[in-house]
Amino acid sequence: MSPSSSTVENLRVLSRRFVRELGFMGGPFAGTDLSPSAVHALIEIDARDGMTANDLAALLRLEKSSISRMLRKLVLSGDVTETASETDSRSKRLSLSAAGRRRVAAIHDFARAQVSDALHRLLPGQEETVLEGLRLYADALHAGGDAGQAPVEIQSGYRTGLIAQITQMHAQYYANASGFGRSFESVVAGGLAAFCDRLDHPVNAIWVAMRGPSIVGSVAIDGEDLGPGIAHLRWFIVDDGMRGSGIGKALLAAALGHADREGYAETHLWTFAGLDAARRLYEANGFTCVEQRSGRQWGSEVLEQRFARKRPRGAVQG
Repeated sequence: MSPSSSTVENLRVLSRRFVRELGFMGGPFAGTDLSPSAVHALIEIDARDGMTANDLAALLRLEKSSISRMLRKLVLSGDVTETASETDSRSKRLSLSAAGRRRVAAIHDFARAQVSDALHRLLPGQEETVLEGLRLYADALHAGGDAGQAPVEIQSGYRTGLIAQITQMHAQYYANASGFGRSFESVVAGGLAAFCDRLDHPVNAIWVAMRGPSIVGSVAIDGEDLGPGIAHLRWFIVDDGMRGSGIGKALLAAALGHADREGYAETHLWTFAGLDAARRLYEANGFTCVEQRSGRQWGSEVLEQRFARKRPRGAVQG
């Protein structure tokens, strides 16, 4: 059934109002002196370190000439750095400088405060209505303009098949990387199932990256098993085909934001030596390795590592 003309016109009016309220029509945007497209560019470069100008143009749906002018300004301002690609001298990889990372962190803080302030004005339960409505509308717009793969979305909470899909990702990855077998898979499945039984406790939470009906990444915060004041980051993994896409950063940001809001003094995690990409991501988010020990409990000898992160000063609680 086709939508009524009044629904179409009302949605157009609300869309224009939405754009104005967020500052897309001019003036300061996201607490910066940058254009909306430049703000989006910085966020995407941060999420996908090493992307090219062509990648950015396709992602933001902007002409290459517009991207080139924008990047030139961001390089001159000291926010973005360019390095020659190892495989193609004509292509440059984009990264944020230290100043650029600070600027993106400030943008995220501004946006989170803006959204949180608006959601506080809603009645209990209405925020889920807003979230679902925006998700459905964004998906419908995307489907009309892009016939490619479904977009990846970060969603929180339990869903059917979560335990099985996350366990399978862990089992397959660590079987290939470290030779782990049945005992490891059993521990992952059992621990995750027990944790899901405690998801009704507000201190516990889990997030998944969804591509259509499939889970392609996950992370959880267990607020109960390490004692008072310590959050446990668990089941952090991204599907092999999605690594380097920024999904890991998004999942980790959701988990650490939850831990900080709940007021935990520290967040701990256990991992294994040799997972260098994960270690760089942990260290970029304030984790340091505080303990190492050799173990064979998973069927092959590995060096287990414990990382800890202190809650940032000034982090907003509640």
